[in-house]
Amino acid sequence: MYAVIEDGSHQYKVQEGDTLEIQRHDLEEGQTTFEFNRVVMVGDGAESKIGQPYVEGAKVTASIEGEIKGQKIYIYKFKRRKNMRRKTGHRQRYLRVKIDKIEA
Repeated sequence: MYAVIEDGSHQYKVQEGDTLEIQRHDLEEGQTTFEFNRVVMVGDGAESKIGQPYVEGAKVTASIEGEIKGQKIYIYKFKRRKNMRRKTGHRQRYLRVKIDKIEA
């Protein structure tokens, strides 16, 4: 069984046992699970449910494995003949979750 979930502006195709990195959310102290209520599609072989826009009563439960940092990205700015050069870096923070249960 698989599901397509929506988190922020991203959509993910997930199955039970998958590990994925989503955008960081503000969590309560000691929170160990995360619930996705915006399920776009649930599929199980020949039987698939497609939401309009979301599948009613469907949810995906995930356990939180921790917060991680993404790869470093460098941003260069340069203007020719103006002696202007800038180099800055950025590391996006993500939340790593493991999919535990898909309920349709």
